[in-house]
Amino acid sequence: MADEAYRAVFIRVHPTGKMVLSLTTDPDGKEGEYAQLVADELGVPPLDVKVVPADTNRFGVGHGFNTSPSGGTPDAIGRASAKIKDKARLLAGMALEAPPETLTWSNGAWVNGDGSDPGRLKTIADIALYAHGTGALPPGVEGGLDAQSVYTD
Repeated sequence: MADEAYRAVFIRVHPTGKMVLSLTTDPDGKEGEYAQLVADELGVPPLDVKVVPADTNRFGVGHGFNTSPSGGTPDAIGRASAKIKDKARLLAGMALEAPPETLTWSNGAWVNGDGSDPGRLKTIADIALYAHGTGALPPGVEGGLDAQSVYTD
């Protein structure tokens, strides 16, 4: 059963731009690498990403998730980070009053134009605050900035 059970990662971006990466798996000594993966993908310092292995506060106890460390964790972190970035693009478009498809990702921010005007870009921290109630949301998009990836390997 344990080999067939799912594992999960969950990334929550707080309104400050600080992040928590919750894992169903037990510690494996790679938590620093996992923080770096999120940081690289979302353009934040690795120290802004807190990694919580075996996060029973997030996932509960007796949940049926596989808690053994997994080689699939980095890919799952990448997928969850991509979901955050995709939602952030929609929110940045709303905040910048620009079609999301016209924005580009550059140096940890969604940019409208060439990036030379600081008023035409939104970092993940900017977007996190926006997503938590400081701005209008696109139709069908919920507030907050978080994502989960459930996987087996």
